[in-house]
Amino acid sequence: MYLCATFAALLKPNIQQKISIKNRRASFDYSFIEKYTAGIVLVGTEIKAIREGKASLVDSYCYFRNGELFIKNLNISIYTEGNLYNHEPTRERKLLLNRQELNKLQKKMTDKGLTIIPTVLFTSDNGYAKVEIAVAKGKKMFDKREDLKTKDLNREMSRKFK
Repeated sequence: MYLCATFAALLKPNIQQKISIKNRRASFDYSFIEKYTAGIVLVGTEIKAIREGKASLVDSYCYFRNGELFIKNLNISIYTEGNLYNHEPTRERKLLLNRQELNKLQKKMTDKGLTIIPTVLFTSDNGYAKVEIAVAKGKKMFDKREDLKTKDLNREMSRKFK
């Protein structure tokens, strides 16, 4: 039995233990106000595809329906070794938060210009998939330019003092 498990591990070398998939575009387009960590409801082939690193958070967002939080446009690619019962890549998925956190988020959503976006999809120590979500406000064009200037200045300063 040990030999078979070792052989199976050799066949799938691209599976990693710790996964962290970031939404890089989100920090450029939004300024984060508050961050939360939420569990995500997945089916078997989805978690296997996430462990292979085949997920994308681009253009995904969260919304409330019947007092529950859902994530839309989270693209988890089809698992290559899945069969007839493989998952749909861009289906809506439920997020798991405490009732107090959900109520707090729902109150914040009444403010104009705020949205909830996923920033990081990762696996926890015990193997569960988690999503870090943020209450965010959209940046204007001049805010984006200022952020780029500060990043450039910080990069130059770090080069000079090395």
